[in-house]
Amino acid sequence: MDNAGKEREAVQLMAEAEKRVKASHSFLRGLFGGNTRIEEACEMYTRAANMFKMAKNWSAAGNAFCQAAKLHMQLQSKHDSATSFVDAGNAYKKADPQEAINCLNAAIDIYTDMGRFTIAAKHHITIAEIYETELVDIEKAIAHYEQSADYYKGEESNSSANKCLLKVAAYAAQLEQYQKAIEIFEQVGANTMDNPLLKYSAKDYFFKAALCHFIVDELNAKLALEKYEEMFPAFTDSRECKLLKKLLEAHEEQNSEAYTEAVKEFDSISRLDQWLTTMLLRIKKSIQGDGEGDGDLK
Repeated sequence: MDNAGKEREAVQLMAEAEKRVKASHSFLRGLFGGNTRIEEACEMYTRAANMFKMAKNWSAAGNAFCQAAKLHMQLQSKHDSATSFVDAGNAYKKADPQEAINCLNAAIDIYTDMGRFTIAAKHHITIAEIYETELVDIEKAIAHYEQSADYYKGEESNSSANKCLLKVAAYAAQLEQYQKAIEIFEQVGANTMDNPLLKYSAKDYFFKAALCHFIVDELNAKLALEKYEEMFPAFTDSRECKLLKKLLEAHEEQNSEAYTEAVKEFDSISRLDQWLTTMLLRIKKSIQGDGEGDGDLK
């Protein structure tokens, strides 16, 4: 069956489902099993949604899943309702990001009501990703990553919580909310430095926290660096710590060339990502004689 045929069949199923719903509201529904008709309508909406999916009509698929979700709720089938809302959200993601968020929020409400916080956290991440990539609303993405981290922490899923918090820290720093970023990087660094499997990452978190300090104030960065070396002796021998010391020295001497040279040397072995490049540029701009116009590190 071609896509047009699938859509036609889906539209017929939707009409049939609507008839079943109307019939269930009739005066005699108590005598003739109103619930049975609603269950049949649920099934039809779900079949129609899958037909629309095959035809790649994502909005119609999302709408059909939504109708099924509402009927499941009417039947007190909370879990089925939440599943249908998630299916609706996944379909809408491809056509209408805001509607996808509405459906996922509806699913989250049901899951939290049922005490299923780990699943709710997962869907908060999906919403955060939609805000990141589709709607480009970083403040809202941060709020959903924070909510997800809270739920994961409550369920003792600390590594999942940390992943969300690191996203929050990276965005907070981009938005110049340095204190918030520092607190998270330090907290995650402290949590991971005693874990044999994760301690290698701790140096990255302390490095990022120190860069945020550096943007705000050079003296703060020096004090923070001393604190991190004391807390986590392995940090002293890391390339990140050595780079920070060179950058602090170059900054103190207001030596833009030495600063750039130190960054280049580091980048030749460990490639700098976009976030680190942005932060390092912000620090470099505070060196006298390195005007706003020179936005280069290499």
